[in-house]
Amino acid sequence: MRKLFFFVLIALAATCTFTQAQTTDNNRNQRYFDINKNIDIFNSVLRELDLFYVDSLEVDKLVQQTIVQMLAGLDPYTQYFSEEDSGDLRFIATGEYGGVGALISQQRGGQVFISQPYEGLPADKAGLRAGDIILEIDGEDLRQASTSQVSSKLRGIPGTTLTIKIQRPGESGERTFTITRESIEIHPITYADVLEDNIGYLHFGSFTTNSSNEVKKTINELKNRGAESLIIDLRGNTGGVLDEAVNIVNFFVPKGEEVVSTRGKVRQWDRTYRTLNQPIDEFIPIIVLTDTGSASASEIVAGALQDLDRAVIIGNRSFGKGLVQMPRELPFGANIKITTSKYFTPSGRSVQALDYSHRNPDGSVARVPDSLTNVFHTRNGREVRDGGGITPDIIIPQERSGTIAFYLMAENVIFDFVTSWVQKNPTIAPPNQFRLSDADYEAFKQFVKSRNFEYDKLSATALNQLRSVMQFEGYMDVASEEFKALEAKLHPNLDRDLDLFKDDIRNMIESEIVQRYYYQRGVLMHQLTTDKAFEEAVRVLKDKELYRSILMPK
Repeated sequence: MRKLFFFVLIALAATCTFTQAQTTDNNRNQRYFDINKNIDIFNSVLRELDLFYVDSLEVDKLVQQTIVQMLAGLDPYTQYFSEEDSGDLRFIATGEYGGVGALISQQRGGQVFISQPYEGLPADKAGLRAGDIILEIDGEDLRQASTSQVSSKLRGIPGTTLTIKIQRPGESGERTFTITRESIEIHPITYADVLEDNIGYLHFGSFTTNSSNEVKKTINELKNRGAESLIIDLRGNTGGVLDEAVNIVNFFVPKGEEVVSTRGKVRQWDRTYRTLNQPIDEFIPIIVLTDTGSASASEIVAGALQDLDRAVIIGNRSFGKGLVQMPRELPFGANIKITTSKYFTPSGRSVQALDYSHRNPDGSVARVPDSLTNVFHTRNGREVRDGGGITPDIIIPQERSGTIAFYLMAENVIFDFVTSWVQKNPTIAPPNQFRLSDADYEAFKQFVKSRNFEYDKLSATALNQLRSVMQFEGYMDVASEEFKALEAKLHPNLDRDLDLFKDDIRNMIESEIVQRYYYQRGVLMHQLTTDKAFEEAVRVLKDKELYRSILMPK
């Protein structure tokens, strides 16, 4: 009986295994059939359109738009790159391209202009300035061109030259420059220095290929200059190459530590990333600064150092991008960057804030509510949560400025004022000392009024919607006075708002001015003088007992 029972179990197990395998094969075959069926349908639709549609079709444009729209329904990070756009993908991965090294923008309904030449790169060395309006490149009139058209003319093979004609604001004549393109690589370290109490500070801008080598070099230089603790500023760093994040964590933790793991549909690609080398300094106190602009690889560094109780995180909750992309080659020189997996910090948590596979009826994607997040624990036993970025150990509330400040930037009002201001001021004080005078701010207010500046369209739209709802539901008669009072409060008042939000607007003007003289490095130096998160980081590093207590469970 025992033998018979044993043979029956074996037969049942074999039958179940066969059934599961058959089910898997059937599902796989059905999926292949569905893919091939839809490809045939798409091909047929395209052929029919090409043959019979009333107007001639731009086939390449139509198909590429279709691909982009299809991918947009997945997540923002799965992207298609045509052969012409392959340089954009290379720049994302390496931070390197062939060009002149300048950011360009476009006036509303107007011409393209230089918004920022990078320090020491061809455009800067040739003498181009922020505000220069681009008229021609190599004899081609670009007065009506878009930013993408101008960008394609500026980029090219390193070593080749271009001739650019510009109109500089405040000058009647035109200027012509000959510029030699270079291999442009944006340096990942924006600014680094040893500050008071032997605190080393570095702002790290991007995780591009080999950027960890620059971080390592900078850390060693800071230590050689006497740094006994570090502030690593990852605010605004949107991420990049995952391996670079692992390398940076390795600078501070022993060999063999888990930094991050990735898991996706293709199980063979699942991987656990561990530190491979001996650290630079396993004990130096570290503060990592994050904000809502810290994403992806920045969150890997912050999350790993937090989970391993190796650093105190200060600032605002990070963006919440816990997805990993992999580039794949396509026919005819095209590429696709596909989200292939999610990553998990050493404690096992995911930082992904949005679930793109479950959308709302209107197509939007909501953040995971805090009530549905899960608790994980750091090495010391501190509680950390998943589902929405890295939550700092010390949160510094992010101050909100009035919408007028946003519109002043978006409409280039501040930019144009600064362009005029710079022409009258050949030099300014050092970045950490420069302040805009009250007289200059009054001049700015007059400049704004001269532009017929309009703003706060969101409040006006909301008020109109509220009026319609109140009228529809019959409340306007009984609440008309209250509505009028609200309307008076929310209606844009230029004089009032320029004074009410003076501090925010003045800081924006000062940053734009400092950038013209001292580039992005100077902007950072200037902003640190009033940076509350930075001040808190310095305070914590000065108090060694406080620093240690933050890393222990409550």
